[in-house]
Amino acid sequence: MRARMAIKRAGLQCELREVMLKQKPDALLQASPKGTVPVLITSDCVIDESLEIMRFALVHGKADDWQLQELSHPLVQYNDGEFKHYLDRYKYFDRYPECSQSEYFAEAVKFLALLDSALIDDERAQPFLVSPQLSTIDLAVFPFVRQFAFVDKAAFDALPYVRLQLWLECLLSAEVFLSVMQKYPQWVEHREPIVF
Repeated sequence: MRARMAIKRAGLQCELREVMLKQKPDALLQASPKGTVPVLITSDCVIDESLEIMRFALVHGKADDWQLQELSHPLVQYNDGEFKHYLDRYKYFDRYPECSQSEYFAEAVKFLALLDSALIDDERAQPFLVSPQLSTIDLAVFPFVRQFAFVDKAAFDALPYVRLQLWLECLLSAEVFLSVMQKYPQWVEHREPIVF
């Protein structure tokens, strides 16, 4: 999701191939043997990490208000490291029996507290991370907080992080998010390409 938002916001176009991970097409595995998504294939290289696709969009896109160095921000690093680690275990706790789901929840919430304290209110009462306007940091972190929140929305809503909850609601209704949430048909070879 964050790769698509970055591509859209940067004004880039690409061919979109929607795939089902349970039915990975050969073309995906040939491009990226690890078989995960997203994958961006350029004339020069294959990029199979969402943060690196964001970086590519920043470098090659038209969104000049974006700051490339934001992708190296400690919040993004924490998100992609420790928070993602605990998010996966919280979401799929049955695969990780070393701890209970509530223990994984408690570890992940430490990052949410940090995010809540990093939110900066603007005059419209819509907080954003580290900046008074939407930034690459927001877009890099948002999809993972969204995943966390919807594992157990009642538990997320019960947290004492009102600004974080407002931030999530704001981004869930943001044009950059809504524009990438359209459903696309599963990619089939030789079908008319979908331009994204």
